[in-house]
Amino acid sequence: MPTHFPSKALLSSAMEGIEHRTVRVNGINMHVAEKGEGPTILFLHGFPELWYTWRHQIHAFAALGYHCVAPDLRGYGDTDAPPSTASYTCFHVVGDLVALIDSLGGEAVYLVAHDWGAIIGWYLCTFRPEKVKAYACISVPFRPRHPKMKPIETMKTFFGEDYYMCRFQEVGVMEDEIKSCETAEVLKKILTDRTPGPPCLPKSDPFGLKALDGPLPLPSWLSEDDIKYNVDKFNQTGFTGGLNYYRALDLNWELTAAWTGAQVKLPVIYVVGDEDMVYTTPGLKEYVHGGGFKKDVPLLQDIVVMEGVGHFLNQEKPQESTAIIHDFIKKF
Repeated sequence: MPTHFPSKALLSSAMEGIEHRTVRVNGINMHVAEKGEGPTILFLHGFPELWYTWRHQIHAFAALGYHCVAPDLRGYGDTDAPPSTASYTCFHVVGDLVALIDSLGGEAVYLVAHDWGAIIGWYLCTFRPEKVKAYACISVPFRPRHPKMKPIETMKTFFGEDYYMCRFQEVGVMEDEIKSCETAEVLKKILTDRTPGPPCLPKSDPFGLKALDGPLPLPSWLSEDDIKYNVDKFNQTGFTGGLNYYRALDLNWELTAAWTGAQVKLPVIYVVGDEDMVYTTPGLKEYVHGGGFKKDVPLLQDIVVMEGVGHFLNQEKPQESTAIIHDFIKKF
């Protein structure tokens, strides 16, 4: 087992020099963590995370001369969580980010995004490319809009009804299933899982926790204090905000018909772990490496596959991932 510092010391180190403020954007109050001076890097987290997932990168890039900005996206942490599922479309969230960028002076930013943050990042690059200098995308590549099939219907067809995005659709169901387990154990399972994709959550034991004799052990890159910070926030706000992004997938599809066939014409690097359940989901590697990705993102600069690394590579390999991102963005 790894040796951990006392809670206050570790959290103090993770938070050192990071300033927190609330910004009014697009009709909601958004919590933002920031540090450093220089060109702005906008960091977007995924599910189930917070700004805190970028703690290593915030310190590293601030030291390299950048202004690091990491919001809690709508529905998460200390940012407002509108109750309606319809308030979590790509247009709502991109609207939040455009207002945030404008509040910082309006100049184009370097974009670094992971998981759901990466999906929102693709929408931002599609809708408002003038707001982004270059995009470092982690885990989730661009996926073109299918002109005839809605996302949830397609996922059920290919992966079955237990596929996690399908299981998240009914309001209250997944919230109750998470509630029946300990939040800490659910977060540990999601953050450390190495099961190859497609990720499925069987109704009998969605997180595979019932067969365990005790708490899940943590890898060296994740501390109990890291888990506690996230647990405290999710116990405060619940998971509905984050789950609503998945519940708006079909609505996004309906609203984005005008962008069918659209390309993203910005410089992009794609970074993924070879043990990431997204990367190991059937069809993903063929799209990424078979020419489809490059066709949709013609200015794709590089694809970096990190060996022996899972989904949360920015936390698992902070120094290596930071170096890859820095080598990319310093060109633009």
